[in-house]
Amino acid sequence: MSNKTLIVLFFLALIIGGTAAGIFITETSGSKGGAAAGSTVQEDASTANQPMNHSSHVMADTATAGSTEEATPPSPSPSPEATAGTVQEGTAALPQPKPGQAVKGFTLTAMESNWELASGATQAVWTYNGTVPGQEIRVTQGDFVRITLKNELNVPVTIHWHGYPVPAGSDGVPGVTQEAVKPGEAYTYEFSADVAGTYWYHSHQESSVQVDKGLYGALVVEPKQFEQPDKDFTLILDEWMSEGGDAHSAHGSASMSDEEMMAAMYNIYTVNGKSGSLITPLETKLGDTVRLRFINAGYRSHGIHIPGEFRVVSTDGQDIAEPATLQNQIVTIAPGERYDVELNIVSPKDFAIDAHDDNKYNDQLVIPVKVSGSKGEEMEVQHDHLTAFDLLNYGKPAESELSKVQKFALEYTAVLNSKMNGNQQVYTINDKVFSELPALQVKTGDYVKLTFENKGTVDHPMHVHGHFFQVLEKNGVKVESTIMKDTVLVKPGEKIVIAFKADNPGNWMIHCHELHHAAGGMAQQLAYTDYKSGYTPPSNAANKPE
Repeated sequence: MSNKTLIVLFFLALIIGGTAAGIFITETSGSKGGAAAGSTVQEDASTANQPMNHSSHVMADTATAGSTEEATPPSPSPSPEATAGTVQEGTAALPQPKPGQAVKGFTLTAMESNWELASGATQAVWTYNGTVPGQEIRVTQGDFVRITLKNELNVPVTIHWHGYPVPAGSDGVPGVTQEAVKPGEAYTYEFSADVAGTYWYHSHQESSVQVDKGLYGALVVEPKQFEQPDKDFTLILDEWMSEGGDAHSAHGSASMSDEEMMAAMYNIYTVNGKSGSLITPLETKLGDTVRLRFINAGYRSHGIHIPGEFRVVSTDGQDIAEPATLQNQIVTIAPGERYDVELNIVSPKDFAIDAHDDNKYNDQLVIPVKVSGSKGEEMEVQHDHLTAFDLLNYGKPAESELSKVQKFALEYTAVLNSKMNGNQQVYTINDKVFSELPALQVKTGDYVKLTFENKGTVDHPMHVHGHFFQVLEKNGVKVESTIMKDTVLVKPGEKIVIAFKADNPGNWMIHCHELHHAAGGMAQQLAYTDYKSGYTPPSNAANKPE
């Protein structure tokens, strides 16, 4: 028996269940939704694991799904009016398309599949439309998006649109915005894609388990006025365990730290669901402008190195003003974060994008970039003098609406930590877990300031649903650049101050996107006092919002 197997068996014997920190909400039946109205064209999901060139809205030579009719001009940001004129479907209040607005329809089916993650490593996974990642949803700013989730698994599921300011009824959090979708049922999500950028979707039902098993995919909203790059690749990073391990049972062991457990158990690193030699090369040619959309769907931060010159043009879907050219820098992408990078192919030689950090299996995370006509010649790359990219001191310094706010309606400090509850490690905000924490209350138009202070020993990437926030301070130092995000990494000993305007009425979640930490208690609700939900949680079902 291998040492790895012995570790797994030890954990299973020591801990039963990894998420008993009061995070579950007790409710009843799942939400139901009929087939999506209007024209629905399903993309070919068989190529979802391939790097995708979207310069002509194609995915591996397959036309993008949905209507191609012209959309009405989009609004520049989400507003309280976004949910006006809604109708009821099941338990969700759904918006309707405006006259003349293009409607793009998709169907995502949650199903079990066998998936080859690495050479010789095929596992039973959970998927949307049979692949890891699931089918990419790519639309144009101003489109009305209608997505029907069909559940063919034997457990309830949902879809959360990570980072996207959807109406609250489509946020996909079971027990907060909807019932989890039961096996054999369907549910329709609808929203107007008014904000461009790179986002992603994943199940929010027991997400530390379901995302871990493969229930995620990319959501890309292209600007209506957009100079297409020659190549546009989506690259979703993740980590997996060799089949037979169970980090969810092992997580929180008193005999092994969180970091040690994660490093020992998650031993397959993937890009678009493939590891090592199975990672599909990015095909380019000399002179190409290339956009790389990095999405971290895993639990570990990854330090990405791109040879040559590049620019970070967007983070969490939000453009960066006047991004400078970088070279020999490592861009760290935390769980839940997205970074869009642009570069020009100026050498006729092939090269590789790789990872430089303290993760154990970085040799598996190497993305080949092939340049047409290279004849296999490799670019010489020096790794001796790499430095860390500093997002908070990048881009043009500028004053924004949020940086000029003098008085905030809500100021709240969330001290992030962990503790043992018996033999179970829980993750806390102000020494309490989710079920013990009151909802933060705001009303539409309020300005909100949150301080995340990490007094623990592990990283906490903190995610706010339904809103973009500006990072105002780090460790007491003002951030001069206007950096807008929905997920921010808070390392041990750090204090990060963020601010946002309460401009999207609803009931929302704030939580750590190391999803084991959220399942272990590090989550809190944000509730609008002037919002009336179309969803009333029942009292006797097992919705699991984290």
